[in-house]
Amino acid sequence: MLKKTKLALFVVAASACAFSVAEPVSVQASVPYAADAKIAQNIRNECTKLGTQFAEFTQQFGKKNGVEVQLVNSLDTAKAGRVLQIEITEAVSMGNAFMGHHKYSAARGTLFENGKKLASFEARRQSMGGAFAGYKGSCSVLGRTVKAMGKDVAAWLKQPNDNALLGDL
Repeated sequence: MLKKTKLALFVVAASACAFSVAEPVSVQASVPYAADAKIAQNIRNECTKLGTQFAEFTQQFGKKNGVEVQLVNSLDTAKAGRVLQIEITEAVSMGNAFMGHHKYSAARGTLFENGKKLASFEARRQSMGGAFAGYKGSCSVLGRTVKAMGKDVAAWLKQPNDNALLGDL
């Protein structure tokens, strides 16, 4: 009788685990700037890794939240499975290490499943550089903002709701 009870508990636990695993989400390996993005040319020229950092942080924090994020070279929102289309809509770099950093970035995204829109979000994060800000460059501080947004997006992917406002919005 004890063996049957243990077997039954194992089967129930295994079933629960199988249902709690969500389908992987495809994200572009380098999040692009939106066509209507308001981003100064010096940020575009100097902070060339923001899109890649954003995608990688979304993947990293997704793993911590139990969401598998697969980075892909190009997205097809009509394909089978889950696809998250993200665009950076703003990146602002005011101040500097001597006067104080005042940076923020913003993004929007839409989650598709089998070609149909499931949910969307807008996100924004700001940073003054954190500890030792005087020793950080502008691109490093903007990197902190996309890291925070990657964490926000990963948490949202766990339970996406439509028209969500993430981060500092």
